[in-house]
Amino acid sequence: MTFNTIKPSDIFICKKCGDCCKGFGGTYVTAKDIEKIATYINTDPKKFVSDYCVKSGSKLVLAQGADGYCIFWDDLCTIHPVKPRMCKAWPFIESVLTNITNWHIMADSCPGIRTDVPDNLIQECVRSVRKQDSSEN
Repeated sequence: MTFNTIKPSDIFICKKCGDCCKGFGGTYVTAKDIEKIATYINTDPKKFVSDYCVKSGSKLVLAQGADGYCIFWDDLCTIHPVKPRMCKAWPFIESVLTNITNWHIMADSCPGIRTDVPDNLIQECVRSVRKQDSSEN
């Protein structure tokens, strides 16, 4: 297989395993995320925060169950249509642009991430996805 330019699906295909929904310090939620999720589950944003979020430093994160998974994980993401921005971005995140080693570290726990692609092309793809995402938000 020869790579000239690559698409996100060339380096990542979600296997819906939920490994990214477990641990790793929690899932940060923005005010926009809170509003969208609260509407989706038919609750008030303040009640959503008190019932489904915890503080991590100065930020809110989705609570985790006793099993370590996000409380919205039940063999699949139960809020998938309105999942937080952090989840939508995975694994096309800023830290990959800072240090490509982060992509390889994430691949150790994510079966959907490919590492048999040249690092410069992975970074080019991540940069392109991030640029597109920032123009949409």
